[in-house]
Formats: sequence, structure tokens, C-alpha cells
Amino acid sequence: MISLIIFLFILGILIIVHEFGHFIAAKKSGVKVEQFSLGFGKKILSIRKGETEYIVCAVPLGGYVKLAGDNLDEYKGNPGEYLYQPVFRRFGIIFCGPLLNYLLGFLFFWMIFFSGYPTLTTRVGGLIDGMGAVEAGIEAGDRIIAVEGKKVALWEDLQKAIQSNKSKETVLITALRKDKEYNFTVKIKQAPVEDILGQKRNVGLIGIKPEVNETVKIRHGFLASSVLGVNKTFELTGLTYKALWFMVMRKMSVKESVSGPLGIFFITTQAAKMGIIALMHLVAVLSISLAIFNLLPLPALDGGHILLLGIEKIRGKYLSKKAEEIFSRLGLSFIILLAVLVSYNDLVRFGFVDKVVKFFSK
Repeated sequence: MISLIIFLFILGILIIVHEFGHFIAAKKSGVKVEQFSLGFGKKILSIRKGETEYIVCAVPLGGYVKLAGDNLDEYKGNPGEYLYQPVFRRFGIIFCGPLLNYLLGFLFFWMIFFSGYPTLTTRVGGLIDGMGAVEAGIEAGDRIIAVEGKKVALWEDLQKAIQSNKSKETVLITALRKDKEYNFTVKIKQAPVEDILGQKRNVGLIGIKPEVNETVKIRHGFLASSVLGVNKTFELTGLTYKALWFMVMRKMSVKESVSGPLGIFFITTQAAKMGIIALMHLVAVLSISLAIFNLLPLPALDGGHILLLGIEKIRGKYLSKKAEEIFSRLGLSFIILLAVLVSYNDLVRFGFVDKVVKFFSK
């Protein structure tokens, strides 16, 4: 139950921030906002304030902002209507939804770096038989303090130092054992491993595992956290677009890479068990992913509407009512199809389908 509440709370934050981006941009452009809805389907709560009706609906898997005159059937040529605005203003109204999701993702990354996050130390927790570390005499419990004379204090620094020397046959490792310093000449073995995108690349291995129960809290200053937050946001954006390209080129499995509400609920449940930092990281990743997804040039998404604005700008006039209707139907069909596919995919990936089949096979 707690996991469900956390899931709905996170989903609600992402949706509200996204729709608020459209809302505030429309207000700043002088466009009347008729409805601001969290969720779809039957209304369960409705409050009117000024010209806008604020709604909470029964199905909390999305939201929308209804603007005055946002289609040709309703458009009357008044200054407070969406279609009355020039293309660049309408672009701003559409783009501000994903933009605020980007800013939310950056904010949570900044909070993580500024408040502090746990990371592994360089203490060796285990060894892999047949690898260089065992042969050189390194033991579990040793704390590695330097690689080739360069000091290391964190496991990620240790990994980077080893990878920077992976072309060598051996690497000099300095470690502390019971407060006494030892030097080890360790053989490096290059082996192919899968990265986060499932692509194989060669890395240097010496055969050590971290001590997972020993961590230190790393904190950064205000400005340093800002820089790290920006870097993390750009890094995640690049990684996501790279993953999308790999999926298009069939180098990555769509089934293994795309999750819907059920998958996100499962991930949220796992993150909640790991603590507040893991949840903050999840919110940052989901918010930026939502922004990227919405900017794809597909029907019903913000990117699809931006694409139509581009076509309108080139043509010098609105799309016809028929074209608008076709696009709307395509968008609705796309959303329904996508929802069905990702939901089924989640059911299969997380074993729900197998459980149902086994239950009815008894």
C-alpha cells in the first residue's frame, strides 16, 4: 500500500509539473486556460478558480490542459485563444511542458549532489578466482589506496584508474592491510562486458569485488552540485537518445528497455526499499525521460504538435479540419496501442503472465 502511495505521488508530481509548464506558458501568452486536469476519465474532484476549472480524475495516468480555441471547431478568432497566437508563442506553450520536466530532473540531481549520497569505498569485499588480484596476493578486506601511484578513495575512482591502464599487461596496486602498506603488481585481463545499453565493450579486469556494506557519504557545494546536476542531465539525455537510436536500429530490445506504469511501479517499489536518495534519483530519471518521450515527433505527444507547427509555418496557414481530425484520431490510437503494448510487456517481464497461467493450469 505504501509503495502504491509513493508511486502515485511521484507520478502526480511529474504530471503536475509537466502540465503546469503548459499552463503557465499559456497564461503568460494571454491564452485562456479552461481546464487543468490531473488524470483522465470520470471527474472525482472539481474546483473552479477564475476562468480555469481544476480537475482530479479517476485514472491518474496522465493529465491535460484545455486551452480556449485550441482546435478549428472551437476557434472564434479571439485574442485569448490558442490558435490566435503566432507560431512561436504556440511553440513556447507546447515546449514548456517538457522544459519543466527537464528542470525538475535537474533540481533533483542537484539535491542529491548537495545533500549527499552514499558511494562505495575501495575496500575489497571479494576476489574472483583465476584473475590477477588473487595471483598477486590481494586479500578480501584490503583497502586499495593507489593505482600506479595515483591515490584513490572511492570505488568509482578505482575503476576509472584501472580502465585508464587497461592496455598494460600489469598495474601497480597499493593497498592497506591492518594499517600496513603493501604494493602488488597485478595482471590486467581484458574482457568483453555489456554496458548499460546492452552493448559489448572491452574493459580491464583485475578480479576484485567491492565491500558493499562499507560506504561513505559524498557531498558537494552549491555551485559544484549545480554543475554536476547539469552534467548528469545532459549525460542522461545523450544516453536516452542513444538507446532510442539503438532500438530503431534493432541493436537493443524494445521489450527489455521500455516500461509502462506497471514497470515503473515495480521500479518505484525497489527504489523505496533503498531509501530517499534512490527515490530522488528515480524522480530525476523519470522526469527527464518523460520530457524526452514527449518531445518525440509522434501523434498526441508534444513533439507531434511541434512538428505540425513546423508544417504550418512552412505552409503559411493552419492545417485543414480534416487533417486535424485525422491527426487527433491517430494520436488517440497511438496512445491506446502504446498503453496496451507496454502494459502487456510489463506483465510478461515481471512474471505476472506466468503466475496467471500457472494459477489457471492447476
